[in-house]
Amino acid sequence: MLKKIGLCLLFLAVPVLNGCSATSSAKDVTVFRFAYASNSQPVKDSMALFGELVEEKSNGEMVVEYFPDSQLGGETDLIQLTQTGAIDFTKVSGAALEGFSETYSIFGIPYLFEDEESFFKVMEDESITKEVYESTSNLGFSGITYYDGGQRSFYMADGPVESPDDLVGKRIRTMESETAVRMMSLLGGSAVPMGSDEVYASLQSGLIDGSENNEFVLVTAGHGNVANYYSYDQHTRIPDIIIMNDKTRENLKPEQQEIIMSSAKESTEYQKEVFNEAIENEKQQAIEQYNVQFNEVDKAPFRELVKPIAEDFANDERFSELYQAIIDAQN
Repeated sequence: MLKKIGLCLLFLAVPVLNGCSATSSAKDVTVFRFAYASNSQPVKDSMALFGELVEEKSNGEMVVEYFPDSQLGGETDLIQLTQTGAIDFTKVSGAALEGFSETYSIFGIPYLFEDEESFFKVMEDESITKEVYESTSNLGFSGITYYDGGQRSFYMADGPVESPDDLVGKRIRTMESETAVRMMSLLGGSAVPMGSDEVYASLQSGLIDGSENNEFVLVTAGHGNVANYYSYDQHTRIPDIIIMNDKTRENLKPEQQEIIMSSAKESTEYQKEVFNEAIENEKQQAIEQYNVQFNEVDKAPFRELVKPIAEDFANDERFSELYQAIIDAQN
């Protein structure tokens, strides 16, 4: 019932938001609508900085208005609203964009990035990201920058994951991503794709045995209260992406477009600076508040089992060139 009410509110919001980015003749101010789902504080701060920079650089002629914490729906809803122009910006996981462009599925390859430094090398390489960001331009929106989404690992309700054997027969929440579902199958688990807002109740009720995400879900989303074993298999590092409606961008003057792009990139640099410290704080709070137990694992058995995913991308003519570019950029 609550979901139906939420959807009704979302649909009611759309006509109200149509015509965003309109310029007020009285003040000559362009207002952009930026909506996002639930996020960790460093990501919220980074998105807020983006708006501050846009306003500052434009001398107040461009302003960003925010609709936070899933007020207008989940990530798929927000992508669709950006696509139609009902909002101008949103920030979503790259995995959520798989349903709109298969190109984004490449980020779901397990162990695609060797480490954080390799991840940044790839994401700062415009010859790679340009192709990815523009892969949705036929749908009316494009990526403009990325945020570090952190490494994703398994966290469980009844005990730690120390080897792939601990996942066999377990019901594990994954993102709504074909690549994530296949990964779980190869690891011996049973994937239960669902939105992040459903995970807490599903863990609490026993509908699922565990989930996978970065450490921020433990305290920020409270999942440490119902699943307090976090195991560092670090299977994926999927970027978050800020997307922008293409018509909104095209209607701006070149100097205004430059302000948007430079502000977005500066917000990315800020997010990179504060993210890891925030992760460590989250981890400490998870230990103190929920007695979460963290453990390292030998990643080799996990890597071996999920190798077929990378091999399929490497041999698929749709992805092989991009996949090889990502591998080369790390070396």
